[in-house]
Formats: sequence, structure tokens, C-alpha cells
Amino acid sequence: MLSASITVVGAPIATRYGGAAAVKAFAFPTVSTRQCSQLTPLQLSTSSSRGYGCSFSSFKTAVAAVDSDQLTPDKQQANKYYFVVANAKFMLDEEEHFQELLFERIRNYGERNKDQDFWLVVEPKFLDKFPNITQRLRRPAVALVSTNRPWITFMKLRLDRVLSESFEADSLEEALASNPTTLEFEKPENWVAPYPKYEYGWWEPFLPSGSKESKV
Repeated sequence: MLSASITVVGAPIATRYGGAAAVKAFAFPTVSTRQCSQLTPLQLSTSSSRGYGCSFSSFKTAVAAVDSDQLTPDKQQANKYYFVVANAKFMLDEEEHFQELLFERIRNYGERNKDQDFWLVVEPKFLDKFPNITQRLRRPAVALVSTNRPWITFMKLRLDRVLSESFEADSLEEALASNPTTLEFEKPENWVAPYPKYEYGWWEPFLPSGSKESKV
């Protein structure tokens, strides 16, 4: 009499004698995600109904959650702030793309009805906590501060000539506190770039509330 057996990961699930099938009961082992990925389509279709539990829905959900988290600030550490900092001349008067990056982001936030989570701080007080940074800075300094760590990492790579760190503060007011200063940038005698020169004061919409008065 001819016999045939079907095997899934080394465990026979049925033995066929002639025209009848005798199904044997087995204790199926737990299969890891990696093992599931190595199964054939026939084995996958059989494993889901035989107790192997090769379901990828939870795995896909986990990946989607990680991707989504990269676009939002760390909700678990709402009192932590991340920043890039450089001298004011570079940040506000020389960096060609900084203005466009900030205005594009604020436009995007408006379309999504999302609260602003980034600010420009002129001569921030929190720099006193970072002597290793202040000794490398020309003054006055300007910091881009945000609760969104992935975006600050992106801005550091984008701007390049900036320093980056993080700190904790009990309140937003404390995090964005600044020392009064006057910003003065010399206008170039001959502007040869194909685009217009930044207008002085373009950064004011990104300053913390109440700090515009102290800047000239």
C-alpha cells in the first residue's frame, strides 16, 4: 500500500493510506518570526491553521509605530529640549536655506493644525550649562530649540556648522529664556546672488512670546 506524508518544519501532520487520511495529533513548537519568514507558501498556509501562529500583522504594526515615532517628539520626555546653536551671523544672515526650512515647517504645521514645537532663541540662558560649547561660539549666539529630537538631528546634519546638545527644564519659559542683546549685521556692498538678501528681522515669528521687544 502506498503512503505519503506532509511535513511542516520537521513535524508530520497527516499520513495518507489509499484514499483515506489519518491525522495524527502533535504538540507544535513555537515558531519565531525568522523561522516563519523561511517557510514556503504551502507551509505558511498550513502553519496558521495548525498552531504555528505565523502571523505577521503584529510585526508590521510594530514597524509602522517605529516609523511614525520618528516624526514626533518624545512624548515620554516632554520636559527635555534639543538644540543646535551657532553664532547669530551664520544662523540669521549667512545660512542660505535656514529661513526657507523654518517657514516651510511652520506652513506644514499650519496645514496639519499642529502646535509649534520649535523656536529660535537669541543668546539663550541655558548655554551657561554648556561651557564646552560656549568656548567654541562667537557671540551673540542663536539656538534652534525643539522638543523633537529627530528633527533637531536632521537640522544639525542640514546646517552642518552648528553644535548640538540637549537639556531639561521645568517649563517652556525656563527652556527659552534669553539674555537681552542687540543684533547688528552689516549689509554687503555688492549682492551678487540670484535671490534677494534676507530681510532683517525675518526670524521674529520664531522667537518665544515676549522676547521680540528686546531685540533690535
